[in-house]
Amino acid sequence: MSARTSARTSARRAATAALAAVAITAVGIVPAASATTMAVTQQHQQGDSARLAHQKWVAVHVLKGVFERGDTGVVDRFVRTDYIQHNPQVGDGAAALKAVGRSFHQQFPRATYSVKRVIAEGDLVLVHSNLVATPGTRGSAVVDIFRFQGGRIAEHWDVLEDVPATSVSGNDMFSTLSRPQTPVPGQRWLTERNKKLAIDYYDRLLVHQDLSAIDTYVAPEYHQHNPGIADGPEGARAGLAGLFQQSPQLRVEPKRIIAEGDLVAFHSHFIPSPGDPGLAIVDIFRIRDGKVVEHWDVIQSVPTTSANDNTMF
Repeated sequence: MSARTSARTSARRAATAALAAVAITAVGIVPAASATTMAVTQQHQQGDSARLAHQKWVAVHVLKGVFERGDTGVVDRFVRTDYIQHNPQVGDGAAALKAVGRSFHQQFPRATYSVKRVIAEGDLVLVHSNLVATPGTRGSAVVDIFRFQGGRIAEHWDVLEDVPATSVSGNDMFSTLSRPQTPVPGQRWLTERNKKLAIDYYDRLLVHQDLSAIDTYVAPEYHQHNPGIADGPEGARAGLAGLFQQSPQLRVEPKRIIAEGDLVAFHSHFIPSPGDPGLAIVDIFRIRDGKVVEHWDVIQSVPTTSANDNTMF
């Protein structure tokens, strides 16, 4: 079992234990030792929340330090020396990341890394941002995914897409339009339920290309942030129908899923046809009351060569 799978299994077991304790209390049959068990469970959950909050802070601090300030010291403090890199333009290791930071800051001293939302689960943190290298330009939509090990960043994946001037829906690539209009993930106790719904939806819609999944899972007020697709369920249906028709051999391979509260993200490899390098895509869904109410994505073509041997996935 991998470290990532083990962390997720432990989190699910802790949540199940907590729910069971609450259910037993509700019917008044708590044994004498249960109060101690519940206290330990609560401490575990609080410790896990603190760890995830710290990992979020580290991820954002490193991104802003490296790309806004050219501060290579944050790499020394928070990134493992054997750091594994999946960005195809950057080599492996912390030293390569420091070199990129210095070069980028020299070329773009007024760059901003504007963080829009952050999701954390287990040892993974996802950061959705607008990187603007030159003030006054639209910049890029970026999703960075970090894997933590021993409190430090051990691995990194990312997907980047230029922000267009217009969109079919009229929505930008970053804002939150569904209510409540906050980029902060919802309550953590909702995570498992919303993650399961999102996995069912994604598998049926994209892996198996069943457009009827939209009828089952998507809310009428669905807000779309993909710049090429219109708002609402019908916009999603039209956009995906066109994709499936254009690429009848399309294969979608989800690589990792990160969920927190009402936000669920999929990092996937879309392969239009055999032998095609395909696309690296991150989809982020917001779920409310059992329905998908909002969607953001970032899409990048997979290059044929890379500065490292790790692929984008």
